[in-house]
Amino acid sequence: MNFLQIDDLRVSFATEAGEVPAVRGVSLGVRPGETLALVGESGSGKSTVALAALGLLPSNALVSGRVSVDGTDVVGAGEPELSRLRGRTASMVFQEPATALDPLMRVGAQIVEVVRNHRPVSRAEAMREAVELLRRVGIPEPERRASAFPFQLSGGQRQRVVIAMAIANSPGLLIADEPTTALDVTVQAEILDLLRELAVESGTGVLLVTHNMGVVADFADRVAVMLEGEVVESGGVEEVLLRPKHAYTRGLLGAVPRLRVVETGASVEASAESGAEAPAGASGRAAELGADSTPLASEAAVGGDPVVQLRDVSVRFGRVTALDGVSLDVRPGETVGLVGESGSGKSTAARVALGLIRPGAGSATLFGADLARTRGRARRALLAGVGVVLQDPVASLDARMSVAECVAEPLRMHRRGMSGAERRARVAEVLELVRLPGELAARGPRELSGGQRQRVSLARALVLRPRLLVADEPTSALDVSVQRTVLEVIAELRGELGFACLFVSHDLAVVQEFADRVVVMRGGGVVEEGPTMRTLSWPETEYTRRLVAAVPVPDPVVQWERRGRVRRGAV
Repeated sequence: MNFLQIDDLRVSFATEAGEVPAVRGVSLGVRPGETLALVGESGSGKSTVALAALGLLPSNALVSGRVSVDGTDVVGAGEPELSRLRGRTASMVFQEPATALDPLMRVGAQIVEVVRNHRPVSRAEAMREAVELLRRVGIPEPERRASAFPFQLSGGQRQRVVIAMAIANSPGLLIADEPTTALDVTVQAEILDLLRELAVESGTGVLLVTHNMGVVADFADRVAVMLEGEVVESGGVEEVLLRPKHAYTRGLLGAVPRLRVVETGASVEASAESGAEAPAGASGRAAELGADSTPLASEAAVGGDPVVQLRDVSVRFGRVTALDGVSLDVRPGETVGLVGESGSGKSTAARVALGLIRPGAGSATLFGADLARTRGRARRALLAGVGVVLQDPVASLDARMSVAECVAEPLRMHRRGMSGAERRARVAEVLELVRLPGELAARGPRELSGGQRQRVSLARALVLRPRLLVADEPTSALDVSVQRTVLEVIAELRGELGFACLFVSHDLAVVQEFADRVVVMRGGGVVEEGPTMRTLSWPETEYTRRLVAAVPVPDPVVQWERRGRVRRGAV
């Protein structure tokens, strides 16, 4: 019997322009101990289905059909009944822990609140449970961390706190909406292990909403593929991922960036097209896990003096060492991928390169100038040669401005001699470059899809024709087809405009496709660097090998084989 049963669910939203359909006749079920993955592009309706399962849709949602959780009908249920259901019978892990956690409450107190809302235990007993839950989800020093505020934890730790809250009352159903999107690969693997353990030991059913096909292959038992509010294909994970029937499913899988790795005992020979020359003495066979994707690494000539150069840079925040003797170069026309776990220092290194953080020791130069000694107009002139694309375009674009105004803002700051007509022409030109139709120029950022907003951020970064683009996790929150489009646009523009790129990412498959060289960071230092294909295919350090081994691939047979080797310590 299904713990979650959805029959002919239809959801539309009442707007000033009329009803907008979001879900059209979806039927699915989740059994105890089973994981059903709900996949599809942004706007396909998968998150709407997840929210409807717990009665969390906004007040303008019009819902019909049947949703049953452990025999309780959700559609039409009152708030008291839904409150008893949420957190005890079923719970939810949201994609962004920053919105799920109260920034003014200590994390231990937030878990205590969840426990005491559903069970008659003392505050002291609830706090003991909270500490144990933090230990269970892998939070170091849980007694101390229970007293921390959310902003004092890393992104991966905050996501673990959200999971601790979700499992505090041993729910029969866990709905996980993109629970690992913003996490690095090793933390992602640990979170998936935790959820898998919960499903096996407690018989908890899991509805997993994700765009990461590697996570689906690693974790799901069954898959339902959504397109424009409908389920277009469903079945066992091997059936759907290895023998997809629907053209849309095949397209999704074709857009997935896949890591080419070398693993002892792998069953697939390396492709001669990979471009990675095995170092002398290399053993094992290569598993080409991405033959469908066209590499996007630059073919432009790379040379000349570095546009960015860090030499023995160290940065401390209080007692914490963020960078320790880091050296790296980015040369004209080159893309350097900066990878590592959360807290490894890669974003701090990027901020030093931008002059946003002054190193405590060592030097940082931009276009040959020492940022620490450059002031006023000279500094502004240097920074005008840099474009920045951040992970979250919602946070980096002013919601009060139109798209055209957002893109034109750097021109107003750095090209004050331009006329209004010249600015409008340049904005139209750059919007066309990033494949955005001109009619979007008058809209606000919140009226666009995630992929469109990220391309607006890219247009804004390129409007001054920079010599350097710094991209910090620019595609991690995008579904695979949109991610592919954004990366293709960046690669195409890099070829046309010839800018260098410092590409910060936790997605090793994307870095392998996109970067010419890779720098691997850990604990504030550089542990390995070199040509991307060579470094990720034949890593020299144990840490890099662990990073590569933690990357899930969208083939359930290969993924379970790899996971078995990791558990046996063979990787």
